[in-house]
Amino acid sequence: MSQFSDTILLPKTHFSMRANLSQTEKKWIEFWDEINLIEKVKEKKKEKRFILHDGPPYANGHLHLGHALNKILKDIICRAYKQMNYDVDYIPGWDCHGLPIEWKIEENYRKKGKNKDDIEIKKFRNECRQFAVKWINIQSNEFNRLGINCDWKKIYTTMDKKSESIIVSELLNFLEEKRLYLGHKPVMWSVVEKTALAEAEIEYQEKKSNSIFTKFPVKYSTEKKLIGSNVIIWTTTPWTLPGNKAIAFSKELNYQLVEIQKDYPMFNLCNGEKFLFCKTLLDKFLKKNNISSYSIIDEFNGNDFPTTKCSHPLLQFGYKENIPMIIGEHVNDQTGTGFVHIAPGHGIEDFELGNKFKLEIPITIENNGVFSGNVPFFKGTHIFKADEKIIDKLNQSKMLLYREDFKHSYPHSWRSKAPLIYRATSQWFISMEKKDLRNKALKAIEKVNWIPKISKNRISSMVKDRPDWCVSRQRSWGVPITVFINKSTGKPLIDKEVNRNIILKIEENGTDFWFSGNKKELLTSKYNPDDFEQVLDILDVWFDSGSSHAFVLKNRGIKEKADLYLEGSDQHRGW
Repeated sequence: MSQFSDTILLPKTHFSMRANLSQTEKKWIEFWDEINLIEKVKEKKKEKRFILHDGPPYANGHLHLGHALNKILKDIICRAYKQMNYDVDYIPGWDCHGLPIEWKIEENYRKKGKNKDDIEIKKFRNECRQFAVKWINIQSNEFNRLGINCDWKKIYTTMDKKSESIIVSELLNFLEEKRLYLGHKPVMWSVVEKTALAEAEIEYQEKKSNSIFTKFPVKYSTEKKLIGSNVIIWTTTPWTLPGNKAIAFSKELNYQLVEIQKDYPMFNLCNGEKFLFCKTLLDKFLKKNNISSYSIIDEFNGNDFPTTKCSHPLLQFGYKENIPMIIGEHVNDQTGTGFVHIAPGHGIEDFELGNKFKLEIPITIENNGVFSGNVPFFKGTHIFKADEKIIDKLNQSKMLLYREDFKHSYPHSWRSKAPLIYRATSQWFISMEKKDLRNKALKAIEKVNWIPKISKNRISSMVKDRPDWCVSRQRSWGVPITVFINKSTGKPLIDKEVNRNIILKIEENGTDFWFSGNKKELLTSKYNPDDFEQVLDILDVWFDSGSSHAFVLKNRGIKEKADLYLEGSDQHRGW
């Protein structure tokens, strides 16, 4: 059979019949490098500058579709502006510090049966650094393979000595302006990663919790009818009961004293037993649990409770303190019993009420989620395993009414995917109110052109409602919080000369110098090193990337602001 192609007059061409893109694209990139295309484009005289500041990807793995989408969009825009005769300023960068890298190195030690805390910190940090270097090289090649048209020899990293010194400089500016402060309050804590987390590191997932109703026996009250009855509370965190210091009620609600008129062994209720319950929630509770033999003895307003004190439901297991009843503005009749158990070491409202009523703020949970040695009976138990033990002991002492599963949206670490807890600890915060930072940020948002427009509403609401920024992490790999604490006063040292010295030392040696034990060299001859304690927490990595404009633009003498930031919508909380 004849070849029909031989019977047709076709144009002659050097182009291959097959595209073979997997080979030819590599040759194109090699050719661009060979002719130094980037420099040739730059040599052409430009009319004005266009700055696209690169939000840094994280140096810990191969590229995925998110990386490709982000960088290719940036490349399209940069190429377009080059065609329009702009001097395009685009320097690719990398985020290098933080928990994912540290977690990977720590995991390697765990496989060898070693504890990361036993490793000398500078050795550990160097392993983290080498891990980041490896992935920067790999990702650079992969980005280059995508055809991203920029100078891959001219990059920025957050772990460069100069970058680190500028990050420290930005932090110390906050300290000198008294916007950085050491506060003791509840923060979102990861017991798996053993550190505080910021909003940008949290995701919400559905969680099945243990929901329980339990009794607090009334021990004393000027309302004599209440003595011997029980205050009923509802909680979805039974593990917080060892930290209970009070019961909150509302002045706006009415409460009824109920007397049970037959035994209900399933609910640990016996004939003649009395309990207090919010009036508007009582009927639903009784009907749901088929409790029909009862009578209403009396009705009380929240104003009747301030003198009342209860016993702890775990009294038999060493919890002997009196539990006061206090007014809580956050208490309502939407769910539960109209009474809320207060553990000041967990939960923001609990902590604030604890301070208001001068309650003890106990330390019940260690960094790793284990009950502290001062916790009766349950010490050494991990909170993830504590619910069952606590519920069992409540049932054993007839303090548990009942339990059921409760599904709800709950905060998790977006890295480890483990559930988080609120835990009162000492952390470093940047105030959103000092120097009017919140309002300044909101005004700055108004001056930015947001695409799509809805992005503006999203970031505005985040800035408007966000609490003070917790910037400290109890980890090893990152830029340290370069602050000294006066041992006698407990206050941070604020000395511009010392701060300048710290910045210079880090610019010369990198942040490892902070962990070298050279307090005398850092403090200068003005101070006795024995009088000061060095902060060893590290900075939230969002502070690193948020400072990148300072070491990528300002440090090169660029006074203009960037013309464009192009990042995913998941970056609102960080950027």
